[in-house]
Amino acid sequence: MSSYRIQGATGEWEVVIGLEVHAQVTSQSKLFSGSATAFGAEPNSQVSLVDAAMPGMLPVPNRECIRQAVRTGMAIEAQINKWSRFDRKNYFYADLPQGYQISQLYHPLVGEGSIEIVLDEKDPENSTKTIGIERIHVEQDAGKLMHDQHPTMSYVDLNRSGVALMEIVSRPDMRSPAEAGAYLSKLRTILRYVGSCDGNMDQGSMRADVNVSVRRPGEEFGTRTETKNVNSVRFVMQTVEHEANRQVDVLESGGTIVQETRLFDPTSGTTRSMRSKEDAHDYRYFPDPDLLPLVLDDAFLEDCRNSLPELPDAKRHRYESELGLSPYNAAVLTADVETARWFELLVAEAATKANKQPADVAKQAANWLTSELFGALNKLGVDLASSPVTPEKGGELLALVADGTISGSIAKQVLEKMLETGDGAAAIVEREGLKQTTDIGAIEAVVDKVLADNADKVEQYKAGKEALFGFFVGQTMKAMQGKANPQVVNELLKQKLG
Repeated sequence: MSSYRIQGATGEWEVVIGLEVHAQVTSQSKLFSGSATAFGAEPNSQVSLVDAAMPGMLPVPNRECIRQAVRTGMAIEAQINKWSRFDRKNYFYADLPQGYQISQLYHPLVGEGSIEIVLDEKDPENSTKTIGIERIHVEQDAGKLMHDQHPTMSYVDLNRSGVALMEIVSRPDMRSPAEAGAYLSKLRTILRYVGSCDGNMDQGSMRADVNVSVRRPGEEFGTRTETKNVNSVRFVMQTVEHEANRQVDVLESGGTIVQETRLFDPTSGTTRSMRSKEDAHDYRYFPDPDLLPLVLDDAFLEDCRNSLPELPDAKRHRYESELGLSPYNAAVLTADVETARWFELLVAEAATKANKQPADVAKQAANWLTSELFGALNKLGVDLASSPVTPEKGGELLALVADGTISGSIAKQVLEKMLETGDGAAAIVEREGLKQTTDIGAIEAVVDKVLADNADKVEQYKAGKEALFGFFVGQTMKAMQGKANPQVVNELLKQKLG
């Protein structure tokens, strides 16, 4: 793996990156209240007395939120702390009714873990890097200020106030925008596999604070800045790129980097200063007096571990070793949990209909899904979840190719019709008369005519121009409208051309 360096006027600089990812926990209610967590609800329609910080209201921890955070920690093979404690992080802002946030500074629920990232999907075995994770702690989200509703005032929406977040803090182990992007993508994939967060960054349920500093290679870490609430993988990469270059420019012009909080502007791809960076002591953390420490028993931990699905790395290795997929296809198909589920349903359906083992049809299914179907859906601007072609219908199409009913070229025509009409493959083949011809006599007659019509090319072929063999195959298939069995065509041409 080549190292990422910024070439300044005075020499090379290395960028150091750490991410603090806030992931909204998948749950029906908030961390300390029974209020709903549905996205897109009317402002202030999902606010309990606890969320609004009414006097005398006491928080009660949501077991499901704790369970999801523990399962996430287990998925990254992190230390699960059986004893943890909630702390109050004190600050005053209009969207924080309590005047403090309940978080976990000193004793987090999850300790150290790691994630392995792949920087080149076409060569995953030789482009991996392990990124350390320092901790995962559980905390409540703040509300939201709405500044664009009225020309002279801002409104407050407390629907999000009290929603459970996992703050996943990485080590400063990333050294390029690509590594930061790969880390965030992989973390999102794991969360979606586990089901602990939906990963919908565009809805704010997953967002990253991007810590960036620069240094001369091998020297001590420089002063870092933190760019808050970046909500896409692409924007995180742009933040790193811009902020690293900005810091190099400042240092090379004789200035110093100020530890501060910054904001990313998606329109310009730049960052701007928001406020000086607060240290932990500025928040006056102390143990929350309304909450007992969390104590996890062995039965709870065992239940969490047993509930974990097959995770993306394990699935990728299984696709390669058991199904014989290429590293690239295995990486593409396991990058998203819904794609992996779709693929497995496709393989099961194709194997059942063709009366074969899954390993016998998996390669064909992977190639068809990643090239034919993905390509067609991309042209239509439709994602896999909205595809008119279901895994069952795709399996039916692949089975028709496997048993020789249609050829690969005809399968492409059938797929187009399936996407247009939503009909099944078998019905389209029957209706359109697309069944493959296996009648050797009929194919032989067409082969003879093709050779007779191209006698000059036959002579060239026999004189050593063997590349013309593909021409004869193409002409035969064209004459038979793609319905000839390609294997029969090849065998007959080999016989007749000597």
